[in-house]
Amino acid sequence: MMRKKAMLSIDSRYTTMIENAFYYCNPPDVAPTVRVERPPMHEYIRKLLFQDLTKSNSDKNADKYSSSARVLRQMRKLNWDDPEIAAYITKCLTAVWNVKYYNIRCVANLLAGLVAYQENIGSQVVDGVLEDIRLGMEINHPKYNQRRVSMVRYLGELYNYRMVESAVIFRVLYSFITFGVSYDGSYSELDPPEHLFRIRLVCILLDTCGQYFNSGSSKRKLDCFLVFFQRYYWYKRSHEMYTEEFPFPVTVKFMVADLMATLRPKLKLCESSEDSIKGVEDLIKELKPKLVEICPNLLTEEDDAQAPQTPTSPISKEDNLCPIEEVDELDDDHSEASFQDGDTDGFSGSQSQPLEDDLRPSMSQSDDADNDPICEAGDGDAPNVKAQQMQCAEDEDFMTAFDRMLSDSILHRNQETVKPQVDIVIPMNIKGSTVKKTASVFELKEPEQQPKCTINFVLMTRRGNKQQFKNLAVPVTSELAQNLKDREEAERMEKQHVKLLTLNINERQEEEDYQEMLASQQRPSVMNLNRDRRQKYHHPKGAPDVDLIFGSK
Repeated sequence: MMRKKAMLSIDSRYTTMIENAFYYCNPPDVAPTVRVERPPMHEYIRKLLFQDLTKSNSDKNADKYSSSARVLRQMRKLNWDDPEIAAYITKCLTAVWNVKYYNIRCVANLLAGLVAYQENIGSQVVDGVLEDIRLGMEINHPKYNQRRVSMVRYLGELYNYRMVESAVIFRVLYSFITFGVSYDGSYSELDPPEHLFRIRLVCILLDTCGQYFNSGSSKRKLDCFLVFFQRYYWYKRSHEMYTEEFPFPVTVKFMVADLMATLRPKLKLCESSEDSIKGVEDLIKELKPKLVEICPNLLTEEDDAQAPQTPTSPISKEDNLCPIEEVDELDDDHSEASFQDGDTDGFSGSQSQPLEDDLRPSMSQSDDADNDPICEAGDGDAPNVKAQQMQCAEDEDFMTAFDRMLSDSILHRNQETVKPQVDIVIPMNIKGSTVKKTASVFELKEPEQQPKCTINFVLMTRRGNKQQFKNLAVPVTSELAQNLKDREEAERMEKQHVKLLTLNINERQEEEDYQEMLASQQRPSVMNLNRDRRQKYHHPKGAPDVDLIFGSK
């Protein structure tokens, strides 16, 4: 069947069916999946979190307690004084992508219950979740999309169970629409124009916990964020890559529309990119007096920073949401290695503890900033000013010297003479006697002859205009003999491959001609029955009859 598939031109559906049947009967050789061997205590912890916790209350063995309560009691009985067990529990509670999506809230509920007895585990898990979300934006690989969705949903559930503050949620939301985003139109590898996954992450996070931002300062923060989010959404939607032939995805449109209808049904949405930019500028003008009252030196710092710059677009002018540029806290290789480990090996107790100490000042600042009106403007502050590179005379001298060196190198390479490497042709007078002996060394010897351990080569020397040839015995195991043998074998394999291709083409052409001949024989001949059957005109032979033409007298 595979030969027929290769010979005949059939529909792609039949080709797929043939391949599926072939590989089902003759599966390819693949390495078997190796099961990770874990200690019994680790297996028990994984069973509690990934199996027992997700069971419904309708099980036959269910008692008066729910599955979350039973798992919580068993988790409290573990040896939390053992650092290894405590670190593994933290790692499993952080790796929520191993749990089914609709059971993520059960893990958040369990963590909220454990925090009352083990205080450190709450901050460590939240630390790991925030690091994983940030690392997902830095790597930005499609194979981690489902993992990123699970972590964002987990963060929203942690807010619902009062494990994080609203400032943390809004900091993550603003990082989705600012980190690595270039609103000036330049290409960004962290957030390319065709990458719309951050819009999905924002919608998932707000769908999970956005309904609780309906009063007080949280409501005002969400209103401000939705203005900036619409600008990011229209920046993506109005990109030049989306045309009538390749329109903007409808699913993303419906997702954003459903989110706005759920959170703010009476909010007037922007209908174009210009409207979203104008909305951001109006919001900044409205919040700027409040910021100046709290920080009087903010206006002078912005004026000094913007003085040497030239306005490029209305987006970058007085905009508090410039792309975030931060120094990585961890080494890139270490971070990428911890993120790519799919079996919850990305986090450990030794990593979580120092990160907790490093981030404790920032967490305290975020708690104090919850009631600060500055946070209502989207955490826009003076660090959004970028350093501008200035041209100096040393740079011009360096570029001039570099161009001169490059041109000299190119000129020197052009002047070099290329020496072609060609094989020396063996003269005809010794070709018949020597070459045959050399070629026969690689062939099988006769039973009565002993195999030779050397190969005869011809060494050509030149004295004046006269050429001299000498026989040179080279061992079979030498590099020269092996190279000659490998070259002859490669040439033979190449000729065999070309021969097979030619034979396959000829067989295919013959098969096509034979099928065409059969089809022409089986095709019935079509006769035109509607054609007029007029009598054929017969031209008179001999001399014309004069009486018939002119009439008789």
